[in-house]
Amino acid sequence: MSQKLLIRGGHVVSMDSDLGELPGADVLVVDGRIAAVGPDLTAAGAADTAGAEVIDAAGTVVVPGFIDTHRHTYQALVRALLPSCTLGEFMGTIFNSVAPAFTPDFMCLGNHLGALDALDSGITTMVDWSPSETPDHADGAIEGLRRSGIRAMYAHGMPAGGQWWYRSELNHPADARRIRAEHFASDDQLLTMALALRQPGNVVDAVATHDWNLSRELDVRVSVHTAMRSGGATGSPVRELHRLGLLGDNTTYIHCTTTSAEEIAMIADSGGSVSIAPYVELVMGHGLPQITAMLAAGVAPTLSIDTVTTSPGDMFTQMRAALALGRAEALPADPEGAFAPTLTHHDVLRLATIDGAAACGLAARTGSLTPGKAADIVLIRADTIRTLPLRDAVGTVVSCADRADVDTVIVGGVVRKRAGRLVGVDLDRLRAEAVAAHDTILATAGLPPSPVDEAKGSA
Repeated sequence: MSQKLLIRGGHVVSMDSDLGELPGADVLVVDGRIAAVGPDLTAAGAADTAGAEVIDAAGTVVVPGFIDTHRHTYQALVRALLPSCTLGEFMGTIFNSVAPAFTPDFMCLGNHLGALDALDSGITTMVDWSPSETPDHADGAIEGLRRSGIRAMYAHGMPAGGQWWYRSELNHPADARRIRAEHFASDDQLLTMALALRQPGNVVDAVATHDWNLSRELDVRVSVHTAMRSGGATGSPVRELHRLGLLGDNTTYIHCTTTSAEEIAMIADSGGSVSIAPYVELVMGHGLPQITAMLAAGVAPTLSIDTVTTSPGDMFTQMRAALALGRAEALPADPEGAFAPTLTHHDVLRLATIDGAAACGLAARTGSLTPGKAADIVLIRADTIRTLPLRDAVGTVVSCADRADVDTVIVGGVVRKRAGRLVGVDLDRLRAEAVAAHDTILATAGLPPSPVDEAKGSA
């Protein structure tokens, strides 16, 4: 018997160019896929809605789930550790102290917590850029994602030690082959696989060639940090990849704040994609995101959280930061000159949905409310004190709403958040486990305890 879900009477923002926006419309989900979108699907002959569970979407904007194209998910266990750091401070603390303190169980717990954080804010798909100290750490990270019910691309990385990151002659860990075979033998599941690779400069040419060839051997995507103001990631890595014949449409380049116009054109010509993290890039000093330049070159700068050590874990923050930054790029040098920005709130919502799906190789599966795609759907309340009255639905989502307005989250037809609460999550237990793990990680890393804990002890 088919499993049916009828989302009834919401303002649908489909992100499908053929469907557009449909005020007061329904979305029918059958067996985890979108079967129909339109007004009054219960009308005779509109769609077979018999036996469907009904979700009342009146007073909400119905959008595709947001897509976070780059997050170090495990770092949820050290949330707000570095709220005002530089990139150098972040890398030194995480690489030298924090990451080595994570056990496989902590990787599982951190990924579970981080993925639930994403779901709670309406993110239904994420790229988990995951370091892997050992095979057990990799297995733990994958299990944490699986427990949450999120759609995710697990990007398998390497250990955190400096020998892996500075002109390294170490190839990507061979355990990637086992992971592909054991966990990702099928690509038709919620979790898929990528490789989290290092750019030329971080590795010697022979290693870059080996690693990109490994991605093609395994038939998985690549996610790579590229071209930032500091942290040993400047230079011209895209040009170097071009020289080595490694550019391709399976690669997403992260940050790209110092990427030249020539290299942006190379990314566009190769069919590659870009992931930016506007909030983190400003706070840590990666550099300014090149939003309008990339769009003009035909490259969509998709959006990501990066790390909750420093950034909020929601997509609303990133959309607003991107909109403000992209429009600020149009400010003329002459203060009397005309201000003629081109980036709009509609563009930014696209970056957070269908463009993000394309950057994950999942545009045929998610990113828009298109019949036949997976039912990754979010209902955002448009009748709260922050969002009423509803006038411009996309503007409400991008400029007014926040995670508190995320009413319902559905992934592959399964309701993961209902009426503002995550479904099937024992929050008390999760809180206790996360706090205990956090304290152990800080102690193992040799970092001072939380000031909150110190204040409690002196009270």
